[in-house]
Amino acid sequence: MRVAVSAVLVALVLLAGPLAWVIHRSFFEDERGALERTALAATVTVGPEFASGDALELTPPRPGGKLGVYDLASRLRAGSGGPVADRVTREAAGGRAVSGRTGADLVVAVPVVSEEKVIAVVRATVPARSVWTRVLWGWALLLGVTLAALATAVLVARRQARALSTPVEALSRTARAIADGDLGARAAPCGITELDQLANSQNSMVERLTQLLRRERDFSANASHQLRTPLTGLQLGLEAARQLPPGSDLRPALREALETARHLEETVEEVLRLARSGTEDEPPLPREALVRVLERAESRWHGALAAAGRRLEVRSQPGAGSFEVPGRTTAQILDVLIDNALRHGRGATSVTAREAAGAVAVDVADEGTLTLDPGTVFARGGTGGSGTGIGLAVARELAEAAGGRLSLRGAEPTTFTLLLPGAQG
Repeated sequence: MRVAVSAVLVALVLLAGPLAWVIHRSFFEDERGALERTALAATVTVGPEFASGDALELTPPRPGGKLGVYDLASRLRAGSGGPVADRVTREAAGGRAVSGRTGADLVVAVPVVSEEKVIAVVRATVPARSVWTRVLWGWALLLGVTLAALATAVLVARRQARALSTPVEALSRTARAIADGDLGARAAPCGITELDQLANSQNSMVERLTQLLRRERDFSANASHQLRTPLTGLQLGLEAARQLPPGSDLRPALREALETARHLEETVEEVLRLARSGTEDEPPLPREALVRVLERAESRWHGALAAAGRRLEVRSQPGAGSFEVPGRTTAQILDVLIDNALRHGRGATSVTAREAAGAVAVDVADEGTLTLDPGTVFARGGTGGSGTGIGLAVARELAEAAGGRLSLRGAEPTTFTLLLPGAQG
């Protein structure tokens, strides 16, 4: 607003200064012109007989002014004025009209010519203060117009400043809300192109930061959930090996520990890959035959289910086992589904691979009944027991990152279906 008002004020000063000078000059020039016309009209009444002393009847002078006729001896012969001619009047005796100031009066003197000789001088005057009165009134009017223009500029500047400051303040409030932790805050458009571009940039930045924070939070939760089972298995295997009698063959326990460590490494890589999914630096997925993935899953989970008095059945329909699938991703998803069946299901757990219209489907089922709302079964935090409610959400994200789909096929008995793209090896 200060910039706008200052610009208008400078413009008004630059305009009002010359206008004030023009008003002053034009009013005084107009008055001199009127005096000259009055003097010229009076010269008509001065004839050749003026020199012989005849009386003259002069036209009326200007309001408040004087009109007189002087002879060449600089004496007042008719009308009003000083008894002796002033400088202006004496100059006019040279044969040309002269204007000037005498004291506080404006003076115009016009020579009277007869037979190509100057025989007298007509002198017209008016007080300068009467002209200054009109000049001051003109300046007052100019000042009023200037102040009105300045007031209008202030009002317009305030309105424009408010129109500009309101969206800027809204952006500031949004930025403060984001700084306070409200990552859902977004800047609204205001119709000003530059500010809308700034708002879009801020929203894009916040969206990117939100995604990064969500990825970091999900990575922590996913890593905690996915590493828990293999770490527990590794610990139990090592504890069992430690309790063997001296001299026992530790090679089977070591092989099992190495296998668990390898699976643990794959789990870490899958969690990292899931955190990087959708980015340009996402590595390609290694592929292997589905039958080998199923065999390793059976090896990992057969003991855990048997310890709970339950049976694990892994079977592959003709042609399905030879499909090439993302091995580590499929293994992680199967671990989640089998672990879910172990914790929340009952009875035998079956894993069945089948061909499905050029793709491969893997069904994981148990003899239990789903107690959760099917619409929220894959939501983070949704759990029907003592679990964290993260596993199924991670499994679905892994499937989608691999180009597949994980869905709930049935609630009684509980059946999940993993559909993966693949080609027969």
